[in-house]
Amino acid sequence: MQKFFMIAAVAVLFLSFSIEGASAAENAAKQNIIRVGAYPSAEGGAEIFTGRVRIDNLFPAQSPAKFSGAYVTFEPGARSNWHTHTVGQTLVVTSGIGLTQEWGGPIVEVHPGDVIQCPVGVKHWHGAAPKTSMTHLSVCEERDGKVVNWMEKVTDEQYRQYKGKN
Repeated sequence: MQKFFMIAAVAVLFLSFSIEGASAAENAAKQNIIRVGAYPSAEGGAEIFTGRVRIDNLFPAQSPAKFSGAYVTFEPGARSNWHTHTVGQTLVVTSGIGLTQEWGGPIVEVHPGDVIQCPVGVKHWHGAAPKTSMTHLSVCEERDGKVVNWMEKVTDEQYRQYKGKN
């Protein structure tokens, strides 16, 4: 009988270590809080934007996830170059009035709360209306270390195709 109790005690001890080990492993991965201002604002480069653009990186890709996020603010008339995405892009307009266009399609006006899902490989641009700034939250995923394929500038003639009031 004493042998049974010793075996039972060892089993209980082993089980308690296993449970504590599982809890420790589960708690090893914790939420990461990135405080506002952790990444400085950056000016959008003239090689990929027309006009004044500010990029506020919010979070980098964190393995195993491969997506990152940023607020991008376009001053009136500012816009990105034509570009495509290697995995796609989701934009959530947070303020102002924006414009977006797919290659060969019409310019579309977007407003706060609108969500734009840009599929893989679709050539497009986005930016602000002529008289109103626009900010969007951009969430992009990378593939093989690449997020976007930048192309030529949107010409003033292409941009002026917008016929809205803003």
